[in-house]
Amino acid sequence: MHNSFDMSLAQALAAAVDLLWSCDPQVMHAAWMSVYVALSATGLATLAGVPLGVLLARRQFPGRNAAEIGVKTLTAMPTVVVGLVLYALFSRSGPLGVFELLYTPAAMIVGQTFLVVPLVAALTLTLVAEADPRIEATAQTLGASRWQALATLLYELRYGLVGVTVATFGRLVSELGVALMLGGNIRGATRTLTTAIALETSKGDFALAFALGLLLLLLALGVNLVAWWASPKLLP
Repeated sequence: MHNSFDMSLAQALAAAVDLLWSCDPQVMHAAWMSVYVALSATGLATLAGVPLGVLLARRQFPGRNAAEIGVKTLTAMPTVVVGLVLYALFSRSGPLGVFELLYTPAAMIVGQTFLVVPLVAALTLTLVAEADPRIEATAQTLGASRWQALATLLYELRYGLVGVTVATFGRLVSELGVALMLGGNIRGATRTLTTAIALETSKGDFALAFALGLLLLLLALGVNLVAWWASPKLLP
């Protein structure tokens, strides 16, 4: 592998494919960790963010406007802020230090989940708020309860919700700050493709860093293709 940036896009792509084809254990582990952490955090953020977004879109309560503004503001929260707060909580002197989560995949998943819950909630809020109100009204006219009507609405919005989930995964699989601060970039343990890219760049191995970046894009493309292929079959 060249130790300079003097390589064409085709050469970098070939190097990325070679990394994948060679099944280098360290590269494969970093790739797996990237996908595992991003998918886990996406699932948890979806479970928390979708109900929050529906609540803000369909219910009126004291402080609702402030809550909506707060959620939308938090979508721009810097990753280093999330990392610093959770680092303080998970460190040995922190209130959650007894659980020894720092520098583990679990800490990375928790950090990435907190990072994107506001994003999932804000996107869901917009999706539900812009939905045709006749969907719920028609369901209730046909005898559905309030909760059944809401379930009908979410079913009608299922493809949009899948889009929210895919966008969230894309945001997380390329995340660096939280993964680096809470995972520590430990080789064979918490190293992801993004932290590996940062490491190789700091070492001056720009070619390898670029190849790892293209490998990350290929993995993200693979996940998106699977979601595109599976959606019509799983969500008729």
